[in-house]
Amino acid sequence: MRIKSIEFIGDEAERQDEILTPEAVAFLTGLHNVFAGRRSERVRERRIRVEDIGRGKGLGFPAETHRLREDPDWRVAGAGPGLEDRRVEITGPASDRKMTVNALNSGAQVWLADAEDASSPTWQNVIAVQTNLYDAIRRQVDFTSAEGKEYRLGERTPTIVFRPRGWHLKENHLRYVGSSGIAAPASASLVDFGLYVFHNAHELIARGAGPYFYLPKLENRFEAQLWNDVFTFTENALGLDHGTIRATVLIETITAAMEMEEILYELREHCAGLNAGRWDYIFSVIKNFRERGPAFVLPDRAQVTMTVPFMRAYTELLVSTCHKRGAYAIGGMSAFIPNRRDAEANARALEQVSADKGREADDGFDGSWVAHPDLVPVARAQFDRVLSGRPNQLDRLRTDVRVEADQLLDLCIPGATITDAGVRLNVSVGLRYIESWLRGNGAAAIDGLMEDAATAEISRSQLWQWVRAGATTAEGTPITAQLVEDILADVLAELPAFDGHRYDDAARVFLEVALDPDFQPFLTTGAYLDYLVEDTKPRRLLASA
Repeated sequence: MRIKSIEFIGDEAERQDEILTPEAVAFLTGLHNVFAGRRSERVRERRIRVEDIGRGKGLGFPAETHRLREDPDWRVAGAGPGLEDRRVEITGPASDRKMTVNALNSGAQVWLADAEDASSPTWQNVIAVQTNLYDAIRRQVDFTSAEGKEYRLGERTPTIVFRPRGWHLKENHLRYVGSSGIAAPASASLVDFGLYVFHNAHELIARGAGPYFYLPKLENRFEAQLWNDVFTFTENALGLDHGTIRATVLIETITAAMEMEEILYELREHCAGLNAGRWDYIFSVIKNFRERGPAFVLPDRAQVTMTVPFMRAYTELLVSTCHKRGAYAIGGMSAFIPNRRDAEANARALEQVSADKGREADDGFDGSWVAHPDLVPVARAQFDRVLSGRPNQLDRLRTDVRVEADQLLDLCIPGATITDAGVRLNVSVGLRYIESWLRGNGAAAIDGLMEDAATAEISRSQLWQWVRAGATTAEGTPITAQLVEDILADVLAELPAFDGHRYDDAARVFLEVALDPDFQPFLTTGAYLDYLVEDTKPRRLLASA
């Protein structure tokens, strides 16, 4: 179906016309003409597969790609200009101007400029992501806050790697109309990727870097193949050399963990590496096996650390797979964040992050994520310790690693329990994060931890699973829907009110995603439609074929 037009629905955001230029919209139209149908098919296949796994279908390394995994000769493209040293990568929402400048001044080697889990997709934020990155790339992102504080870029800034939204998400403020006359929401992935690459690819190359991306929520090699085709189409359309675009894939689903080499292979001409997206990975495990019995019921989130057996198997497989194929292995984000107002809490956070990054460095990772500028030197010290002047550990082949599929699926954690405090924490964190998200803030500091959509997903999906499994806490409390509702009421009564809070809306969303008998694949999709989409606003035609 050829797309005839793209329409905009909603209140216009500041500087929107600078981003949705006729040329940029024409490029988005081309992307949707070629890839919207395939994207919808991939998402449909996801739903079928998770249903199959839930009914008991086995999961393992694909037998049909055995020869690919055994072939020793192929390699990925590897680092592009400016990505040779990735020892510290700072993450943060690109929608926030202040955080953009702070990330660029952090001293990290890379900034993961996020439009996904750390960003609430209000239309104003969607456009702010694009304008902030447009300005940052051209070094014109300086600004003065309402309080009069100046934010100015330093001389050296990190290489930018942009994370668009995942294949499963839609952008309802942009709708494409096919030859049938039926309007459909645009793909959020294609919108985020397309606008960024259209406006910035040539500028990035001229400045010695390139259009680099983190690809979130991939489930399998076929979704990687789709991204690879999007990249090739884009390079042809924009006059870029083949392979200019580079991608790092987040392995944050259990199904993708079974296909790491296959994903690298499909993206090999555009691939820089893989990342261990720990929080979404834990959520994926819960989601896929949520009704498979007691062996798949995880304990308190705090007890599911990176040192438990199934998480160790996951990270060891990732490092060995990457280095076998010349790809960078990038570690995930410890949730601990510093607190400059509390010396004891600050010291505890620094100690936790240092231990986490030390483990990753010793395991062979080439770099890792942090969530705050104060953590950059902490992470760098650990990687400097093992790198000894080298930019990476690609030469460290983990030939000692032999991870089997059943190790990824063995969720036994000796001595682990579900506690009353763990149940309450999941309710409290889930509610407060959703409230923050509804106000447009997708990265929220809660109880000394940096919470994003992925950590909130763990909180609500654990509660759903515990209730359905009839779990009981170590203190003997049966975990029921009524218990969750009672705790939610207690938490709501304790939270301080402030102008503009969204506690009531957040409570409605939370109860739905935590207790509805029909498990929602992602907590943000329904909340997005109910609270962030301005679908009653007038339509404005942006492009017509």
